[in-house]
Amino acid sequence: MAGKEITRIMATDCGSTTTKAILIEKKDGEYRLIRRGEAPTTVEAPAEDVTKGVLNAVGEIEDLEGRKFLKEGGDGVQVSSDSTDGVDIYMSTSSAGGGLQMTVAGVVKSMTGESAQRAALGAGAIVMDVVASNDGRLPHEKVADIRRLRPDMILLSGGIDGGTIDHVVELAEIIKAADPKPRFGMGYKLPVIYAGNKDASEEVSKELGEQVELKIVDNLRPVLERENLTPARDSIHELFMEHVMAQAPGYPRLMDWAGHYVDGKWEKVPIMPTPGAVGKLIEIVAKNEGIEVMGVDIGGATTDVFSVFNSGEETVFNRTVSANLGMSYSVSNVLASAGFDNVMRWVPFHMDEADLRNRIRNKMIRPTTIPQMLKELVVEQAIAREALRLALVQHKELATGLKGVSQERTIGDAFEQTQTGATLVNMMTLDLLIGSGGVLSHAPRRSQAALMVIDAFLPEGITMLAVDSIFMMPQLGVLSEVLPEAATEVFDKDCLIRLGTCVAPAGENKKAAVLAEVHITKQDGSSLDISIEKGKIFVEPMDVGKKVTAVIKPAKNLDVGNGPGIEWQGELEGGVVGIVFDGRGRRPFNLPEDDSRRVEKLQEWSEALDIYPERFINLEGGE
Repeated sequence: MAGKEITRIMATDCGSTTTKAILIEKKDGEYRLIRRGEAPTTVEAPAEDVTKGVLNAVGEIEDLEGRKFLKEGGDGVQVSSDSTDGVDIYMSTSSAGGGLQMTVAGVVKSMTGESAQRAALGAGAIVMDVVASNDGRLPHEKVADIRRLRPDMILLSGGIDGGTIDHVVELAEIIKAADPKPRFGMGYKLPVIYAGNKDASEEVSKELGEQVELKIVDNLRPVLERENLTPARDSIHELFMEHVMAQAPGYPRLMDWAGHYVDGKWEKVPIMPTPGAVGKLIEIVAKNEGIEVMGVDIGGATTDVFSVFNSGEETVFNRTVSANLGMSYSVSNVLASAGFDNVMRWVPFHMDEADLRNRIRNKMIRPTTIPQMLKELVVEQAIAREALRLALVQHKELATGLKGVSQERTIGDAFEQTQTGATLVNMMTLDLLIGSGGVLSHAPRRSQAALMVIDAFLPEGITMLAVDSIFMMPQLGVLSEVLPEAATEVFDKDCLIRLGTCVAPAGENKKAAVLAEVHITKQDGSSLDISIEKGKIFVEPMDVGKKVTAVIKPAKNLDVGNGPGIEWQGELEGGVVGIVFDGRGRRPFNLPEDDSRRVEKLQEWSEALDIYPERFINLEGGE
């Protein structure tokens, strides 16, 4: 990059409730997190100006550092190329005001509809509805739903290049009839992106050109065998900034603030949707380290799952939003979706269903409260396990290979399409699993976060577990667009807390009492032999950054990464929890059906990882 080296960076993330600011500086040849500040987000009344929250968060860093980072009069972050005050660059992400909410449309729901969904989700949007010619709704019902939802943007797709245009034109007619009004700003046209059959572009323009802000990009499914999501994703980002964010209170000023000087000229840095920025960072980490990565962010209202898995010779990025699974605003939905029995199976004491429902309702109407007693913490973490598990199920359903590739030949046949593509999510080949969000990042003990992630995601083979310490992945994601070196350096050294490696044999062998034998050679030359016993979990303490050489011999039909019954050799890395040897089984993983036996096992696993400070049996009578 031309111009002065960037050594001082200020980045903010305007969340739905909290605006977070981080200061990064280059010291002793490496970029490190220096300070962090936060303040309530101010996009809603009475302030109705997102910049006030930004000024308050950056102002907290000013107070802590004893240096000036704001302009005189509080008119923005001070960005200077030659002054000792301020920073060299300022950038921001945002999900305030509900983030980017989209409706997507495709001719066939399981084909172009899903491709459009992947494009929107990958760009950081929340997909409110998928409209398709074969979704079972009558035209007037589709019109009513689009009008009621009032999306920020619509992505219209459908048809392969050179195919029939009738069905995609019909979808354009439905959008025209709906005439949806945007959430923010009544004086501008709703952005609509058309990424379908290029032969239909002219007809779609005739239908929608005067009524909406239409942008035509390359077909996201030019042929059945290939997806081309990048042009649509880039346009979503661009229109999000130009049309959606520009209407939100205070955002035009914030967009003017974000940028830096290059050779004396001001250059803007676009604001990114928070989930899009997190996804960008996870993609970069996967690419730089050549590994498969999955990340999950469990919030109050939604749970986002990101993944990068290899598919043939290419890596595929996927993101899903479980908009009804969260730990405060949506916590009642978790209970409704998972069921009382599934939540309570993780709780090692008896609780009346009415008592559980009342506790959950209290959390929903008082979303900022945190557990005050151990019993409440145990229940909250049980609910988190189910929210994470269900979010992964939804992610697997969307993170699939292309559907309809070899089975269908005509659009008529495609309407009858029922076959689904195979999921790309392979827990056996997953290298790194990252947890984020309050219930994971701020768990009282790191071992609690580790066990929640293991129980919910059931990693197989050899998997490194980590948590985002203070949720700065969004800021690092937008930073990666300008300074990928700084973003990955801070991510690895200050953001990511490595919990340790999970070793979990997968497969089924009903006769084996020992699932695998492990021989470990430590760096000092000493050795250790461990048996992974069926139904048990065991932790070998090992500090962050420490590695040992291991030879793992699984029992017949069991797999730790090289195939059923095949020996695995390699390095195991420690963490703040250590190396977790999980012998509780995979495919299937089942808790004991007998209630007393189940409680006994949960207590046993808790003690093995030192999850809670006392035995659960003491909770039976309350606290």
